[in-house]
Amino acid sequence: MPATALARDADVLTRAGTASEAVVELARQTGTSIVIADPAIARRPIPALRGRMPVAEALNRLARAAGARAVPVGPSAWRLEAARPAAPLARPPREAARTAAPSAPAETRGEPIVVQATKRDLRVEDVPGQLAILDGKALESGGVGGTEKLTRQLATVSSTHLGSGRNKLFIRGIADSSFTGPTQATVGQYLGDMRLTYNAPDPDLRLSDLARVEVLEGPQGTLYGAGSLGGIIRLVPHAPVMGETGGTVILGGSLTQHGTPGADASATVNLPLAGESVALRATLDSSTSGGYIDKPLLGRTNVNRSNVLGGKVALRARIAPDWTMDLLALAQTTEADDSQYADRDGKPLESSARVPEGSRADYALGQFVISGRIGAVNLRSTTGIVAQDLHEHYDASEPGGDPRLFSQTNDTRMIVHETRLWQSERHGFGWLLGASYTHNRTTLNRDFQSPAFSVRKAATGVRNTIDEFTLYGEASLHLAGPLTATGGGRLTRSRLGGDGEDIAMATTMALAASGVTAKRTMSTFLPSFALNARFSPEDSLYLRYQEGFRPGGFAIESNAVRRFQSDRTGTFEVGARHGRAGASPFDMALSLSYTRWRDIQADFIDGSGLPSTANIGDGRVWSASISGGVLLAPGLRVELGATWNESKVDEPSAALVQYVLAPVGLAAATLSRADVLRYVSARGMQVPNIARFAGHSALAWTHELGGFRDGDWAINANGWVNYIGRSRLGIGPELGAPQGNYVDSGFDMRFGTPAYGLTLSVTNLADVQGNRFSLGTPFSTGREQVTPLRPRTLRLGLDARF
Repeated sequence: MPATALARDADVLTRAGTASEAVVELARQTGTSIVIADPAIARRPIPALRGRMPVAEALNRLARAAGARAVPVGPSAWRLEAARPAAPLARPPREAARTAAPSAPAETRGEPIVVQATKRDLRVEDVPGQLAILDGKALESGGVGGTEKLTRQLATVSSTHLGSGRNKLFIRGIADSSFTGPTQATVGQYLGDMRLTYNAPDPDLRLSDLARVEVLEGPQGTLYGAGSLGGIIRLVPHAPVMGETGGTVILGGSLTQHGTPGADASATVNLPLAGESVALRATLDSSTSGGYIDKPLLGRTNVNRSNVLGGKVALRARIAPDWTMDLLALAQTTEADDSQYADRDGKPLESSARVPEGSRADYALGQFVISGRIGAVNLRSTTGIVAQDLHEHYDASEPGGDPRLFSQTNDTRMIVHETRLWQSERHGFGWLLGASYTHNRTTLNRDFQSPAFSVRKAATGVRNTIDEFTLYGEASLHLAGPLTATGGGRLTRSRLGGDGEDIAMATTMALAASGVTAKRTMSTFLPSFALNARFSPEDSLYLRYQEGFRPGGFAIESNAVRRFQSDRTGTFEVGARHGRAGASPFDMALSLSYTRWRDIQADFIDGSGLPSTANIGDGRVWSASISGGVLLAPGLRVELGATWNESKVDEPSAALVQYVLAPVGLAAATLSRADVLRYVSARGMQVPNIARFAGHSALAWTHELGGFRDGDWAINANGWVNYIGRSRLGIGPELGAPQGNYVDSGFDMRFGTPAYGLTLSVTNLADVQGNRFSLGTPFSTGREQVTPLRPRTLRLGLDARF
């Protein structure tokens, strides 16, 4: 191709996939002929390539991503060949081994990272907001785990700690309560485009065989709708690879100090079923974590062993040159033999509970995805179904009384569909249009039983249903110079319904007469606006406004069912970024946000000692975060992060005032408003479960070893120290127990080649007890509770790839 032709700019838009797929698209868009003679290169997965750039740059980028080089074979014709290794300088073998330097991490000039969570494939530097991208392979370091791998690496993500499959996640300072009830989550969780939960707890899926995890901070109402007040967490799984057979196996065994051993295993296989047209990818995960809590009143030790068994199967078929069909099925069961809390004032790692408090969480998901392109417009349609069941048991024994067990079952069924069209930026303009439907039904049943007498008494339950219909859109326009404006909106029509379960007939008639069980509808519009100034490939500044909401529902209070209203947030945020996290010699990101939260939905303890839900008033949340990394030397990198949150319910609702004043015999009518606010604030109006300060630090070291055949042996080590500041369990005096204020640390090390390796990891290096969560059972009369960290645990593992 003539030099002038190579120098001309072209609009390039290739999807992530294999090199052979990208070559066809690039050749058509640039008017060139490109062939790949080596089938191994053709099958290599490469990222998407998007933007306006010289044809030569596009050719070279594609070649580099495939580990190849572009060789001209004629006018406008090219061939991709395997890249030649750089010839080393001649030197004596011993000297070469002694002076060989470890390879440095990739620089920012590498291939662009596309953020799928933006729903229109924006590059990282073009996203007007704070985000984090965690590499899937790095998340498997030290063994496959669950959500704790995310909270360990990100200071802005936190969790409750009732147990795996039972927790709630929070991002920044947006947290509502410690319990999983009828309120929708404040964090949206997704597997690809599929919503994982609605108002159920975090399923704590195993983070195995993932390409990466994307975390968008702050409200994401325009793109994700209800339940994204704090942000979203998006798991991006590896797609089946056409024409390639391969897999991985990870095995490990662990020893927990003061506890019992554990083990874990994970296996993934990729199989071509029809050449370059159909492929299958399957993963199986299993783990058992040793217990470390003793229950002397039951004569049992190390009672809280937990087991996880899960897996997923994905099938991809190429149904046309630009179209694919994906099917995915996933299931996981998490079973805990007993609870993981201890008595605050008792012996370490010891609980005075008088009954076993086991739990079981079952999760299943199926999804069907069609994606393709019509000209320059991309289309993606996702349909799925979710079943999530949670069975929990709590010690409800009263002081001096017989042992009593409280059981709760939360069954959730969800159907979702989303179809969206988008066009990546062309000539300074990009857009997105989408529509979605969500149906969710949750049934909560409760009962008390006396194990000694096999007596069971049903308690009031509740059923909530919701149907959401939404239309949303977003567009970006390059204004001038470095400035790009983005605006969007989401219109949601919600139909809510619900009624009581196992309630007295008289109560049922009264509720029906009052209309509490009647269905109702509501419409919500969520606008968004952002400005992004990109001063250089590594430097950007952004300003954005975004809203979020959660629909209302029905909650249990004592033996009655009561309605609570929807809540809503509006967030202003300003932030800046320099460099690419984990790749540039120096990178930094910082943000400052202010959120106004109206009609906050939160939990409190009702008259029967059970958690209930109500609107507690209006509040504000200030949040600031900073994160960054420095390449100290080739192969040695340090990362630091911190977050600060300041939150308060400054306009308490009448329900909250009554809840706080009633126990001390006061009435709001007898006090001035100033006295009411002063008294209520003194009892703790901080938003629960969010530490005012949290910090993260990590050190990563890679050292390539000489003197081995093939020269690809290496040591990779990672260490971390995290501080989790003090927070409150909940709103009001009953849930005012302090928690947090501890340091967690650990490291993992791998020795081997890319094909196989040996790993050693240790968590909770200092064997800190700490207190992650001040709740084990809501029936805590006469004894306060703590949830200690898992004691120091050593794991030895093996991994192999073929």
